[in-house]
Amino acid sequence: MRVLFAASECWPLIKTGGLADVAYALPLALTRLGADVRVVLPAYRGLLEQVQPAHELCRIDIRGQSFGVIEAQLPGTPLKLWLIDAPYLYVRDGDPYRDAAGRDFADNAWRFGCFSEAVYRLGMGAAGWQPDVVHANDWQTGPALSWLSTQPRRPRTVFTIHNIAYQGWYGREAFDFLGLPPQLWGIDGLEMYGGFCFMKGGLTAADAITTVSPTYAREIQTREYGYGLDPLLRWRAERLSGIANGIDTDAWNPATDLLLARRYSAASLRQGKNANKRELQQELGLVADVEAPLIGIVTRLAEQKGSDLILGALDTLMAAHPALQFALLASGDRSQEQAWREAAARYPQRIGVQLRYDEGLAHRIEAGADIFLMPSRFEPCGLNQMYSQRYGTVPVVRRTGGLADTVTDATPHSLADGGATGVMFNDADIGGVLYGVNRALELRRNDKHWKAMQLAGMARDFSWEKAANAYLKLYAKT
Repeated sequence: MRVLFAASECWPLIKTGGLADVAYALPLALTRLGADVRVVLPAYRGLLEQVQPAHELCRIDIRGQSFGVIEAQLPGTPLKLWLIDAPYLYVRDGDPYRDAAGRDFADNAWRFGCFSEAVYRLGMGAAGWQPDVVHANDWQTGPALSWLSTQPRRPRTVFTIHNIAYQGWYGREAFDFLGLPPQLWGIDGLEMYGGFCFMKGGLTAADAITTVSPTYAREIQTREYGYGLDPLLRWRAERLSGIANGIDTDAWNPATDLLLARRYSAASLRQGKNANKRELQQELGLVADVEAPLIGIVTRLAEQKGSDLILGALDTLMAAHPALQFALLASGDRSQEQAWREAAARYPQRIGVQLRYDEGLAHRIEAGADIFLMPSRFEPCGLNQMYSQRYGTVPVVRRTGGLADTVTDATPHSLADGGATGVMFNDADIGGVLYGVNRALELRRNDKHWKAMQLAGMARDFSWEKAANAYLKLYAKT
């Protein structure tokens, strides 16, 4: 099975979110299962230096410009990487989508339209290698599948939605400027409400549509979660499925994690968790007390993640549970950052706040916390709830998207049969957060139930092999 896997970012080269993790881990898992995979992405600033040695595989002419296709190997892996080399489009300060000041690049339609055309050309064998499947990801690659749909002899196509809230909307002038086939302007193509929607290209043209969890696949067919594309998704429901993401079980393994104060397994759970908890409390200036319940939060401070709901519930929780502690690692909305600073000042030695990105601290919070809180308003898949279970930390999550698919709620039945791994609540409001946290704290008082939940979570298989096998089956039947 030859797979061309197209994405706008790929860890460890360039990352702004979960798409980068998938664009690394899924192709690697597919390769290990015997697939012949090429990962294609733009050659952003600094990427070519990270993947040496590299060589130019071919050149592609797009709208009067010559683009290089650079072949290299993703460092430390057997994965072949194709980088679309157009410095005037991709070698810039900032991230793949925004400048250093956080503003969207004004020419993103051109930048990713050209990238999509390059994917289309490569999908049709422009580099001398003909894929069986072109697997495109998120709005930046949607037009590639529209282009492919115009060809009678083409590879099979799969389009994956990682977050439907980001769709790539532009005007008719962008459509014309990109030289897209005129027949693609219309209700069955890229046009929507008089505009040009990159994501719609993938949704209308793909042979199969996936998203990153089964529950999210159902949710995005509703008005509440579909962000205006729900009628189209309902129309194509027979082509839509959800395959839950996996996690890197080598990087996230408490028995081998070099970022922890003490490594541990299920057999040494209590000692390991206590040692890491003491270190985390010291690192964040919290009261040194292994008996104090400690809630971990690693998040983006944004409406989607429900971080404002935690702030709204905070004073009530701190008053009701005098020993309760919080460890927060986050960044994002400036007003929320300030609110967390004020909360830490209001509750010294009970709330530890770090407003930055720190991979090591993220691991230490997973290992040292008792509870991990994720009150997302929507969550296509989510990763931290899986990391938490792997580390024997009980997730408290809203029942939505991938959270609902990867956490087993502590009901009387699941507690009795040993399957419970976390706590769910239904409502995306302050009352929901209070209910979920209070329920978890009550469960924690029962040592037998709590340990059983920890061990059940640690035993779950969240490896990428499971998802990769599901994708191989989808590719074969598409």
